[in-house]
Amino acid sequence: MDRLDNTIRPYAWGSTTAIPKLLGVEPTGEPQAEMWMGAHPGAPSRTGRGTLVEVIEADPERELGAAAAAKFGPRLPFLLKILAAGAPLSLQVHPNLEQAKEGYEDEERRGIPMDAGHRNYKDANHKPELICALTEFDGLCGFRDPVQAADLLDGLGIDSLKPYVDLLHAHPEEAALREVLTAILTADPDEMARTVTEAAASCSRLGGDYAPYAVLGHHFPGDPGVIAAMLLNYVRLQPGEALFLGAGIPHAYLAGLGVEIMANSDNVLRCGLTPKHVDVPELLRVVRFEPSDPGVLRPEASPDGEEVYETPIDEFRLSRYVLPEGTPAHDLTRATPQILLCTAGSVRAGEHELTPGRSVFVPAGEKAEVSGAGTVFRATVVA
Repeated sequence: MDRLDNTIRPYAWGSTTAIPKLLGVEPTGEPQAEMWMGAHPGAPSRTGRGTLVEVIEADPERELGAAAAAKFGPRLPFLLKILAAGAPLSLQVHPNLEQAKEGYEDEERRGIPMDAGHRNYKDANHKPELICALTEFDGLCGFRDPVQAADLLDGLGIDSLKPYVDLLHAHPEEAALREVLTAILTADPDEMARTVTEAAASCSRLGGDYAPYAVLGHHFPGDPGVIAAMLLNYVRLQPGEALFLGAGIPHAYLAGLGVEIMANSDNVLRCGLTPKHVDVPELLRVVRFEPSDPGVLRPEASPDGEEVYETPIDEFRLSRYVLPEGTPAHDLTRATPQILLCTAGSVRAGEHELTPGRSVFVPAGEKAEVSGAGTVFRATVVA
């Protein structure tokens, strides 16, 4: 197996302390948002044999296994991250596979440069993802019941929000949510900015259930995404709990440290809380306007101690082992590629000693035993 040397991405929303604290190093004072583990061409992990992209390209069937290579092609189909949100991320949604293929082909046909600010589709793949909390982790996930969203907006006592409140009481619910989100994102920018400023002040005064939206208003003054966010479920994950974010589900991460895994894609459609491009027509094509429970996941334990976060897709499978002192070694050998990540204690993986934040890549079929006292996350695929 290969020890991984991973890139930390310095996005502005990143925490300045969470990843350094996990790694046991001094903060640099700069935001450290994500540490990438995998073979994404934007920041591939490095090994003693070259980048993980180069390692897999040299012999895909050996590194990935015959079944995974046949099913997903000659590339690692997932990207594993440690994500540290010190400030809210953009409100966003991801396309399904068919939508991603159609959108990518359309933008290629129209000759939109890959680095253009208004480009939506960087590839033809979908981007389901799973976030597992290492600390308390706050987020927004999926639409609230429209009547609950109406009550939340009505409680602000702002006249300019009354039309949205009335619309949210209409039926069917999906049409009501679509109409309100469309109205928010297409409203006169100056009028909406005034509404958001007034709403943020009310949220600050009211506190309680409104407190998260006061924070959003502070970070994104005048942004219509502050109002759009009030249509969504607010959720606070406890360590070990997770959220699965499938296609079409609007979501945003607000604060906390977690392990994130996703299909290897860059396709993001933004709904707000960002200075970046918001393509409203394309967004409305992709969003699923269905009220739903956020669906907090807790791992399901197997007899051998593996705790699996069950999801309905095959590009990734995330699980963890919590190893007490003195437990015998666990054999993690699989016919699929794996990344093993330590998040607590000290874990031995093969010949490598892993402390928090350290990881290894295990080629398909290679012997993989872990032992020690700590927590190790296991990322692989279903093939």
